Amino acid sequence: MYVRDAKNREEVWLLDQIERLELDETAFRSRDYVVALDESSGEKAGFGRIRVHKADDGDVCELTSIGVLERWRGQGVGAHVIERLIDHAGDQEFETVYALIGVPNYLVQFGFEPIEREALPDVLERRLETKRETIEPDAIPMALDVESFEMPDRLRQAFKEASPVATEREAENEEIDPAEDFGIDPETATYKYDTGGDRR
Repeated sequence: MYVRDAKNREEVWLLDQIERLELDETAFRSRDYVVALDESSGEKAGFGRIRVHKADDGDVCELTSIGVLERWRGQGVGAHVIERLIDHAGDQEFETVYALIGVPNYLVQFGFEPIEREALPDVLERRLETKRETIEPDAIPMALDVESFEMPDRLRQAFKEASPVATEREAENEEIDPAEDFGIDPETATYKYDTGGDRR
């Protein structure tokens, strides 16, 4: 597994996943995203975004729209997406990264801490209100000192060994013979068209 910057051609895929996972697509730009991929199959496993807000008193960096596809969950994919994004924030000389999120415990393990709404930069205080009204009513503000980012060893190890796991739906579909699903007995079925097999 590895994480790289998103490519322009992945814009449609990203938008599809963001919609499917009901994440925030406000001011979408594919170049703000990173994508996690399985190096052997090229399958995309997850993604995330750093959004830079322009403000009169200095730019503000927000971690947002972190998504992991169901087949890859619980294997450190999201953690490594976040690590790459925090590296990007550091490269852009941000000292603090903010997040407005409804599941704060996940980010706590990396060093993020809940903060009071009043401690947010103005641009994010307004965004928190909008986010609560539209997509994440339980969102709380969090902040991370970029230098304090930590990657738990268990997540680093899990990412090294990550592999796709069949979802419940895929597992159910594997058990069903498509012919039987349509009420066809594959042992006695005849086919309308000759496929040309076994001709001599």
